[in-house]
Amino acid sequence: RRRPDPRGLTVRASFTALLAEASAAGRAVGAFTCYDLEALGAVLRAAEAAAAPAIVLVSKQSFAAADGERLVAALCAAADRSPVPVCVQLDHVADLGLIEAALAAGVGAVMADGSHLPMEENVAFVQAAARLAHARGAGVEAELGGITGDEDVAAAVAAGALTDPDEAVGFVARTGADCLAVSIGNVHGHYREPPALDWARLAAIRARVACPLSLHGASGIPEADVTAAIGHGIAKINVNTELREAYLAATSAGLDAALRGANVLALHAAQTAAVAEVVAEKLRLCTPAG
Repeated sequence: RRRPDPRGLTVRASFTALLAEASAAGRAVGAFTCYDLEALGAVLRAAEAAAAPAIVLVSKQSFAAADGERLVAALCAAADRSPVPVCVQLDHVADLGLIEAALAAGVGAVMADGSHLPMEENVAFVQAAARLAHARGAGVEAELGGITGDEDVAAAVAAGALTDPDEAVGFVARTGADCLAVSIGNVHGHYREPPALDWARLAAIRARVACPLSLHGASGIPEADVTAAIGHGIAKINVNTELREAYLAATSAGLDAALRGANVLALHAAQTAAVAEVVAEKLRLCTPAG
């Protein structure tokens, strides 16, 4: 929960508290990738209108770029001033150096992605990330199985990339992860065919694992399936592709007019409005009971 501090700001939202509260209430927290302040403004606008918490995701590429630390500083400063709980999280990183730098820059959580590694190496990597994160009061998310990118679901299943419920128990216990990203037929990016999520697998994971679960690749998952996933215990929904598509579509539609009038602000306003519309819809799905 947020409390006022002497400077008139608010104490930064806790990743673990946000997810624990969502899980206990049978809802999820929306997590949205932001590449600039226009996207951030969209997330904050939608979250504040819905009086809903949110997680702002920073990609590895964004943080590793020349001005990555400045971007994180801006995101964290805006999150601290929001009247709703907002946590900034570094997403999908397999480099402890980047994780340590992001924590020093102020993120409230990191996604330590060792899913491409053999089991023992994944465990060791997440353990190291958890030590760094927990020492700063931040949370750590891990992934077991493999959530592929821009590939069809059948390929992920054939590769044996789905999360094993029995392995998940020991993995969470050994690593100290605060959240587990599951692979149940979901992929990052575009789906080449409608996803068929493995509900029995998700139920088995939820029954065995105590920490909150997250679902990545939610952009292409039908609304009914997102709602069902939350009903099956998903407490965090990651969205990226739909946000980028809305942002770029607004940019394309408004660019000529902006160029004619050299009107940067109008273009930014259109970008923010388009992304906010997508975020608002995803936040609506995060609370199935309304």
